Amino acid sequence: MPIFNDTKVAFADKTDAQLRKAYWMFKMIEQPALTSLGTSILNFTVHNNFPFVNTIVKNTLFEQFCGGETREESMKAVKQLFKRGVGSIFDYSIEGKEDEETFDAVCQEIKDIIKFSVGNPAIPFIVFKPTAFGRIDLYEAVGNSSELTSSQKEEWKRVVKRFDEVCKLCHEHDKKVMVDAEETWMQGAADQLCEEMMEKYNQEKPIVWNTIQMYRTGRLEYMEQNLQRAREKNYFIGYKIVRGAYMEKERARAAEKGYADPIQPSKDASDKNYNAGIDFVMNHLDKVSAFFGTHNEISSELVMDKMKAKGLENNNPHVYFGQLYGMSDNITFYLSDKGYNAAKYLPYGPVKDVVPYLTRRARENTSVAGQTGRELGLIKKELDRRKK
Repeated sequence: MPIFNDTKVAFADKTDAQLRKAYWMFKMIEQPALTSLGTSILNFTVHNNFPFVNTIVKNTLFEQFCGGETREESMKAVKQLFKRGVGSIFDYSIEGKEDEETFDAVCQEIKDIIKFSVGNPAIPFIVFKPTAFGRIDLYEAVGNSSELTSSQKEEWKRVVKRFDEVCKLCHEHDKKVMVDAEETWMQGAADQLCEEMMEKYNQEKPIVWNTIQMYRTGRLEYMEQNLQRAREKNYFIGYKIVRGAYMEKERARAAEKGYADPIQPSKDASDKNYNAGIDFVMNHLDKVSAFFGTHNEISSELVMDKMKAKGLENNNPHVYFGQLYGMSDNITFYLSDKGYNAAKYLPYGPVKDVVPYLTRRARENTSVAGQTGRELGLIKKELDRRKK
């Protein structure tokens, strides 16, 4: 029997009305054509300040996938999750802006989150996206070792400074910080920055955690190389291990520009690579800690089995599990119920600014085979159970 099928545990905090609303939302997301049209209309109406759109969004997609518009508003969700042993990872989900003023403002917001979370075990990690601190084209140029102009060099110094300020503050307050992964063409520079921050701030424990996308080719080799570097430089590694979220964009760009597809050739190959990533972590726990970000029941159970085989306690500090807020509650709350380290990514921000994140999340759900169907099946099962 599947172990992640206890809907009574998964939806203990949800009312019948909330479950019915979630059901119809996932039902709409299940239709790719409808999702594509709906997200395009949503982005247009929000961008052009159509009346009542914010209210509609806040009571639908935003309510399902976000904690609130501010940290303070999101604390209701944080406290509710922590009552059940689930941590929250504040994700300031502002996307699509590329001006220095916004980069500085987001950096300050991340630093405020760190200070806000000090001494609060309900918020175990800080997180940010590299492109929240700098332009993607600049990361690409740095990663390709392109010759930078004087202004680009100054711009890159500001990116490094933002990274360092956040990582340093986390080190000072003993808070773990995860750096999200993004498109392959900017990831080389982000990886390099993460390595530098790890060497600087992970001398005693993993404070800085990089994200590894296992649907990519070459990631296991990268992890091996980084481990060798960490042993030579004597620092610890923290990884968030995910499958990835940019597959269609990556393949389209590779075809357009004529370079090798950086994505694994099949879903099965991605799954095998993810499982190999699990093995890598479990074989090097003396140096490597991991946050397994996955909505895949099989992968989650595999991590649990590996932990048991190694005689690890369920709450071993080197192993975390995580899912997105509003999804895969059957996994998250089963894990927390059994004493594992479980956490939810909890996006927040002004409704208008978070819409790009929400529409991207909706599109990703339609492209992940079976994900939306699983959510629908679990919600329906719980509603049927409650009628008996």
